[in-house]
Amino acid sequence: MSHQLTIEPLGAVIDVEDGQTILDAALRQGLYIPHACGHGLCGTCKVQVCGGEVDHGAANPFALMDFERDEGKTLACCATLQDDVTIEADIEEEPDARAIPVRDFAATVARIVALTPTIKALHLALDPSVAPIDFQAGQYVQLEIPGLGQSRAFSIANAPADVQRSGEIELNVRIVAGGAGTTCLHEKLKVGDRLRLSGPYGRFFVRQSAHLPMVFMAGGSGLSSPRAMVLDLLGQGCTEPITLIYGQRTRAELYYHGEFVALAAQHPNFTYVPVLSNEAEGNDWSGARGFVHDAAKAHFGGQFAGHKAYLCGPPPMVEACIATLMQGRLFEDGIHTEKFISAADANAQRSPLFRRV
Repeated sequence: MSHQLTIEPLGAVIDVEDGQTILDAALRQGLYIPHACGHGLCGTCKVQVCGGEVDHGAANPFALMDFERDEGKTLACCATLQDDVTIEADIEEEPDARAIPVRDFAATVARIVALTPTIKALHLALDPSVAPIDFQAGQYVQLEIPGLGQSRAFSIANAPADVQRSGEIELNVRIVAGGAGTTCLHEKLKVGDRLRLSGPYGRFFVRQSAHLPMVFMAGGSGLSSPRAMVLDLLGQGCTEPITLIYGQRTRAELYYHGEFVALAAQHPNFTYVPVLSNEAEGNDWSGARGFVHDAAKAHFGGQFAGHKAYLCGPPPMVEACIATLMQGRLFEDGIHTEKFISAADANAQRSPLFRRV
């Protein structure tokens, strides 16, 4: 059984299966509705129900309050249709966005590489019987965790051209203390295991039509998306200035360092600025010390106007970078972020100066 969903202001009409969420149905038709956590925690996917009835599902009462339910609002990531429904969503036109339908994939673990003491690279060979995943550099997949009955979001760390050529996607997974999903992937997963995933998801991609210098700011395993974006840009022969500022705590945690050093030597328009926040004094580290926003401010002299900035990493890092960029005269339309939101993150206060993306 299915119902029809009309999405305004697009005017799109799609079929939604019984039990399928509004968000999943839209994404599988290549129609983007703003969202973040995907689990009813953050409220980013809030839409107005203009006609018909929905079941709000597992929406968190703080993300969708009682008075909002009374006003006809719902969360697209949790809501299912009870009959034919019309919604209105806050959808902005993005000239560089591609409408790529979400698909399901089967994959085999081809390699597992320890990048740092806490981060592993999972190289997953996609089933060759179906076309390789189509995506924009910066997007992510939802990976089903074996035996857990849940999925987790991981950015694709290699460029689209590499995926098309090799048939493999690379996911960088940092183990999280007490995290059932990352613990399973780090301690139980082995070469040859079969996995299922879906994608692509996300609105984190390069706005190339702007033709502006770009600064990528990343921390921890948040390097995955910027790495794919930088490799994609350089592979396409991009000539605009590209700067990557990447922060970790210590030299042992700084992965793909050699790759970026080599790329900077090969491409005059690419600059790489690694920065460490907790490296012991007196060793041979001659690079920047401190945090990503500190290194960015020092490198650009505190002035960021005329750039496009792409931020990916832990929420505190992203918030600090946003503040620094705004102090340097780069504002909301020039800043693009990617944050994976947990239950704890969803309850944390965000900067009132910056809209959810």
